[in-house]
Amino acid sequence: MKVRITYENKATEKKEYENIIESVCKEGAYIYGLDEDAELSVVLCDNAYIHELNKTYRNIDRPTDVLSFALNEGEEEGYDGPDTKLLGDIVISLDKTREQSEEYGHSFERELAYLTVHGMLHILGYDHMTDEDKAEMRKEEEFVLHRLGFVREGEEL
Repeated sequence: MKVRITYENKATEKKEYENIIESVCKEGAYIYGLDEDAELSVVLCDNAYIHELNKTYRNIDRPTDVLSFALNEGEEEGYDGPDTKLLGDIVISLDKTREQSEEYGHSFERELAYLTVHGMLHILGYDHMTDEDKAEMRKEEEFVLHRLGFVREGEEL
């Protein structure tokens, strides 16, 4: 899988962020059978930037943690399978990542990994509109995170 990571603000660039995102995306690609040529774009930004996107594209006037824009969104069949090359874009707020890691009592790295897999699963067609869908998505998120060792403190692998 090819992962293109960009920063809304170059001052926030960190190789550590890129390593986490790439490892999550590559593990997800392996688990879900994505072609090695599949491409995903990840933008790391602040709350102000994601707030504008959330307002523009979802009509929600506040910042959020992660947004996903699947290139096949709106198509009846949804995700076309492993041969699909350009998957879409994930936008992650580093501000929200920091806030939520403190709120939930785990590391920034674990929260960044979680938001990455959450965004990726949305790109692949998972959602959390119903309780059943939410439970399925949570199970998938935790499966990927555990395989990479991103567990909550006190949790076992």
